[in-house]
Amino acid sequence: MNEDNTPIVSATAQIAHAKYQTIVKSGGHTLIVDEPVDKHGADTGMSPYNLLLASLASCTIITLRMYIDRKMWIVDEIDIYLELFKKEGGVQVESKLTFKGELTDAQKKRLLTIADACPIHKILVGDVTINNTL
Repeated sequence: MNEDNTPIVSATAQIAHAKYQTIVKSGGHTLIVDEPVDKHGADTGMSPYNLLLASLASCTIITLRMYIDRKMWIVDEIDIYLELFKKEGGVQVESKLTFKGELTDAQKKRLLTIADACPIHKILVGDVTINNTL
């Protein structure tokens, strides 16, 4: 929440009787979230865990593309591969970035720092408060 209590974004989700298919709407877009078959869903969409990693992956490479473009570095493609692991006391995300282009080792090192500056990364590692109400 920003300082004037105006939401940055909002989302709605609705579930009926189709286990566990959920319709999510945000920013004029609609997507389906579901659980995989082994979790008694119908696998008609990404699971919430997949959606979380997709959000982090896309935010990270968008942030990197913005930085690379501003620096006018020659990078044709940015790829990211994420894995989520359950660990004692929490979770751990492993991220592997690859770049197709002309980058020095110093530039690659700087891009790792920039990846950590993506807004979704900051939310996930920051102090998050969730208030559920009726």
